[in-house]
Amino acid sequence: MPKRVLIHGTVLLGLLLAARTVPAQEASEVAVRDWLSDLVTRIDAADRAGLRTGSGRSSAGRRAGTVVVHVEIAPDGAVRRAEIERSSGSKGLDQRALRAVRGAGPLTAPPAALLGEAGVADLSIPVELGR
Repeated sequence: MPKRVLIHGTVLLGLLLAARTVPAQEASEVAVRDWLSDLVTRIDAADRAGLRTGSGRSSAGRRAGTVVVHVEIAPDGAVRRAEIERSSGSKGLDQRALRAVRGAGPLTAPPAALLGEAGVADLSIPVELGR
């Protein structure tokens, strides 16, 4: 079974910030934290851009909620696959989250620590969409 990383928003970042380990492992944790932070920033920017251009202007564009998206990111940073892992209960909001995740790419190459056996970063991302 491939390794999948579940991102718990600020909880994960807090744990990574608080971790004190050997320097090589610490550098790896910093790289993971920075890459995940960039991913979250890009998802948010893609969602905001979609709302500005009208692609998210339905009632889902004005709703708020959290959608958990399963995403696979190739070693070159391309979003290989994105699908709903846990719905918000709103089809429109779920589609908005998928558009934002897909629109976040291409990313920089994921850190080696995030790559699983298949050579991809296999992530579960809670996408929090605001109004």
